[in-house]
Amino acid sequence: MHVTSQRFEIVVRGRLSERYGAALDGVTLESRPGQTALRGDFADQAQLYGLIDRLRDFGIELISVNALG
Repeated sequence: MHVTSQRFEIVVRGRLSERYGAALDGVTLESRPGQTALRGDFADQAQLYGLIDRLRDFGIELISVNALG
């Protein structure tokens, strides 16, 4: 069975350091004024929710989650 991953952009409040990028394996960080966009490919919703749970555990405020293309 072939699994197709889905690319997502997750936007959080504040500017995350590259240290978070290393802790959140598989995502790239893009700093924006007052925000950070995290982009990555996720195999399924469980993997996506796992990252969202980690952000919550770090106390990071979620702004949006968007599927890309």
